[in-house]
Amino acid sequence: MTGPRILVVDDEPNVLATLKMALSVEGYDVDVAGDLALARRRMQKENYAALLLDIGLPDGSGVDFLRELREQSPEPTCIMMSGQATIPLAVEATRLGARDFLEKPVSTERLLISLKNVLQLSALEQEASTLRRERGDTDELRGSSPAMVHLREVLARAAPASASVLLTGERGTGKELAARSLHQRSSRVHQRLEKLNCAAVPENLIESELFGHEAGAFTGATKRRIGKFERAHRGSLFLDEVGDMPLPMQAKLLRVLQEQELERVGGSELVRVDVRVIAATNRDLVAEVRAGRFRADLFDRLNVLPIHLPPLRERRQDIPELAAGFLTWARERNDRPRAHLTDAALEALVSATYEGNVRELRNLIERLVILSPDDRIDQSFVRSCLAPTDRSPGGLYRTGATFRQLAEEAETAILREALAASGGQMAKAAKALGLERSHLYKKTRALGLRTVDASSDPDPPADAPETSPGAGEMPPEMPADRTESGPEKGPAQ
Repeated sequence: MTGPRILVVDDEPNVLATLKMALSVEGYDVDVAGDLALARRRMQKENYAALLLDIGLPDGSGVDFLRELREQSPEPTCIMMSGQATIPLAVEATRLGARDFLEKPVSTERLLISLKNVLQLSALEQEASTLRRERGDTDELRGSSPAMVHLREVLARAAPASASVLLTGERGTGKELAARSLHQRSSRVHQRLEKLNCAAVPENLIESELFGHEAGAFTGATKRRIGKFERAHRGSLFLDEVGDMPLPMQAKLLRVLQEQELERVGGSELVRVDVRVIAATNRDLVAEVRAGRFRADLFDRLNVLPIHLPPLRERRQDIPELAAGFLTWARERNDRPRAHLTDAALEALVSATYEGNVRELRNLIERLVILSPDDRIDQSFVRSCLAPTDRSPGGLYRTGATFRQLAEEAETAILREALAASGGQMAKAAKALGLERSHLYKKTRALGLRTVDASSDPDPPADAPETSPGAGEMPPEMPADRTESGPEKGPAQ
């Protein structure tokens, strides 16, 4: 596999030959042009990682060409060269976006160092741009629950490896954040983390997205396009919703994973790639394999390091920390700097059901900040903004959970709200629910609910606990699910 594709533009044939040889030896894929007209034609057909551009050319100035390139999106990474270098010229080139300015005759060693640095910087800037667009997901895996602590430990151990990772978990649990964490902690951090949502790309285009295509490969393919695998060379590729990949494409993906080489659509050249694949899905791939909708051999290739991200209901003690972070983000994003949650509102958030997990919690916090009539967000307003599944028994069922689990979750939510409404007074809550107080005490203990100090109850039953903290507080964190064959699966955003 050749390295990044570079275009060298210079009117001196010996310079073109020297630079092409030096860069090719280092693994770069090099094209050359002796004037701006040829450079423009080449750039219409190819996507270049970087451009080495001389200032004095037969048909125009390299500085003017650089100014022209600023109108393109994305703007190419450019290094300028000149035999008549002056400080004003260098300043102008830098102002127009040149990453470096080299004086001719160009030192090969100096050029290689410069090129490596600007390509790494370009990759990091692209990643930073992606992070800024996704700030609503937060840029870290938050939470101090046992499940989150364990997850971060697993990710730290898995990150330095090159083995494929399969991230599983319900929607909104933070699989992309886990993928980003793996990449950022790996030795591949200075190369690209490419991403593809397999469910969002039409079936007839997904092969081109992954492997690229040659000019003329199909209608509309006017120039060569580099695919995600080539872009991620020596880096990582995140395949989100891999369970939605069409079966024919699964076979082609398997071949690339096995052989570490690919052919662009419409091409015959074998392209070597070194890519770590991180796949994610909210589907049960074992069931999909049994149903014939997912290839067993591809599952085995992806499932080398399985990591499961626990749903939010299994780490409710993280909700206050997550809510605080999302509240800060939502206030800045929506110009509501003084918006705040009351303690009762936070308790309502902790008690709610989140089928969309952390993503749903984030969206709810932003909805509260935007729609709240004043800066004080109280419990009643939180409940009015909750999705129907959070407020009605009809939303309690979910696939994959036993009746006992669902019943315990429903009882926990009911008792939390009853305790909150009664100000933590067990006698008052028991009367409202039509229960004996002794039965209510037993229920709260069995479900792991914390209650107020029993001494606040005017006449506690004999078997009431001597102390128990805060009315309607969260139950202890449930341990994260573990897979049989590998690390756990990671947390949410």
